[in-house]
Amino acid sequence: MTEDKNQNIQNKSQNQASRSNLNTADKSQNKLLTKAAIVGVVAGLLGGGVSYVGLEQYSNYAGSSSAQTSISSSSASISKTSAKNSGTMTSAYNKVKGAVVSVINLKKNSTRKSNSIYDLFGGSDDDSSSSSSSSTTKYTTYSEGSGVIYLRSNGKGYIVTNNHVISGSDKVQVVLASGKTVDAKVVGKDSTSDLAVLSIDAKYVTQTASFGDSKSLITGQTVIAVGSPMGSEYASSVTQGIISAPSRTITTSSNQQTVIQTDAAINPGNSGGPLVNSAGQVIGINSMKLSQSTDGTSVEGMGFAIPSNEVVTIINQLVKNGKVTRPQLGIKVISLSELSSAYKEQLGIKTNLKSGIYVASVTKNSAASSAGMKSGDIITKVDGTSVSDVVSLHEILYKHKIGDKVTVTVDRNGKTVNLDVTLKSN
Repeated sequence: MTEDKNQNIQNKSQNQASRSNLNTADKSQNKLLTKAAIVGVVAGLLGGGVSYVGLEQYSNYAGSSSAQTSISSSSASISKTSAKNSGTMTSAYNKVKGAVVSVINLKKNSTRKSNSIYDLFGGSDDDSSSSSSSSTTKYTTYSEGSGVIYLRSNGKGYIVTNNHVISGSDKVQVVLASGKTVDAKVVGKDSTSDLAVLSIDAKYVTQTASFGDSKSLITGQTVIAVGSPMGSEYASSVTQGIISAPSRTITTSSNQQTVIQTDAAINPGNSGGPLVNSAGQVIGINSMKLSQSTDGTSVEGMGFAIPSNEVVTIINQLVKNGKVTRPQLGIKVISLSELSSAYKEQLGIKTNLKSGIYVASVTKNSAASSAGMKSGDIITKVDGTSVSDVVSLHEILYKHKIGDKVTVTVDRNGKTVNLDVTLKSN
């Protein structure tokens, strides 16, 4: 996932025909993968940071507030019994509001100052240049995003955000909930998962957020997205929605991810901010939105967040090692839970298989290919542990090192096959 608030992932697909009937088994698999990666084939995907380069500042004075009024004589008055904390998610917001920050990506501007008269006429003054000239470094805001403080330890406060929010920065700052701006250090970043960890002095930390179990999410449950849409001017903005899909496999660039789909409004600047459940727990890190389809049709209410279970796995590695070294199988997949019964029937998937990962394609010379995995296999277990989606597969694989051997159990035409896979970096 790429950087900055105006940035859109431009993953173009040539398999638009996936909406038509599948004619052959091979074509079925290819079209299925296209459907699985539908998010990746539309323009305007990324809900990243708002870019300030070449943009004019603007002010919006439109606004409204509501108050309950009562008629007394000939004048209006404010009711003394106005409701307080009536929002069902107010308590959830209160548990994270002090931990949500704005993240500022700064670019360097170097200017050279000189007091030499020779420089005024384009000449050189070798004898005096070293003493009469100096270089001043200034920084300008390139983009802004969001982040959430999740840990206070060893004199530091740790913040998780999106990699694309801070990518390419020469300096990073965060704006705290109090409005104070402080310098931040990049602890580690990972472009594949689009996650990054920053640190600030622990003295600035007044609240930390906790992570919930993203595997416990169900469709229809209420969530809120907290962040800085359009930049820090609108810091700590809250939008409410539901979980549209707890697990959705998408393709961005050459990477596959399983993400949470929500209809809570996620706008440029929300990237890196938390998706929060009713208990006030972070169950995802907001990172993307679907704004427009390939034919130009506008799309509303389709935002995506990285599941908290994967977030925790990645950020712990970033804090420990500064980077993520991950083994890969080298396959394109989709979970069975995302396939309709009609697709399962056309692909020949047995009705008794309720959970697993369908292998749509296998990369040549990959770890999976070397172990004999085939397109059409359905992965049901890795090292004896059941897997149901990309996240659960990653959780197991990322506990291993490159070169480790794992046993991958697949269902192949109704038969159980165990494959010994030597993990590669790909």
